[in-house]
Amino acid sequence: MPDVQYIGRGCVRVRGREGIVICDPFPKGNGFDPGRPTAQIVTLSSRDPLRLNPQIVKPLQRDVFVIDGPGEYEVSGVMIEGIRTYRDNVQGAQLGHNTVYVFTLDDVRFCHLGELGHDLNTRQLEQIGTVDVLFVPAFGALGIGKLTDLIASIEPRAAIPLYESNDQLNRLAHELGLKEWQALEKATITPASLPGPDEEPRIIILRPTAALT
Repeated sequence: MPDVQYIGRGCVRVRGREGIVICDPFPKGNGFDPGRPTAQIVTLSSRDPLRLNPQIVKPLQRDVFVIDGPGEYEVSGVMIEGIRTYRDNVQGAQLGHNTVYVFTLDDVRFCHLGELGHDLNTRQLEQIGTVDVLFVPAFGALGIGKLTDLIASIEPRAAIPLYESNDQLNRLAHELGLKEWQALEKATITPASLPGPDEEPRIIILRPTAALT
């Protein structure tokens, strides 16, 4: 029964029985203070030091295992796959590489898109596979207008928007057809709590714990 906490920007913390994963921790600045969250595993979608900083993460035990690229990993029983993508639509020529991560905690399969800047091709979608909870960035080169098509191509059971301003959240909510919503402090996910395969994905809005201006 994983708990999902939204720290801010593209950073989420997912805690399950097998461990704690933090995706895309970021440095303090630009109106955000991520604090010192604890985890065993950190995933980085890029190696941009202005955007990401794994050193803010406090080890849950002795060390933090940092994953910063494509491949298959097993850390303390947690299976994680990194899939090569790009932060732009010209194969990284402008903004560099991006890694999409898929991992499973407590029988719930999560996918973090990082700062994906292009549509996913058939091979990438096959690598991602079945997704229960999708973390969707409302920022970056892809553009908010394309995010609904992206969600439809992945077909998650639930989607959690990640945003850097309330304006981004409002625009994405409009694209997704949300008229009203309640921002939660955290989300507890179970397979039984998610929509079925023939139902529309559930959109979960989380409030960032870091300051947001």
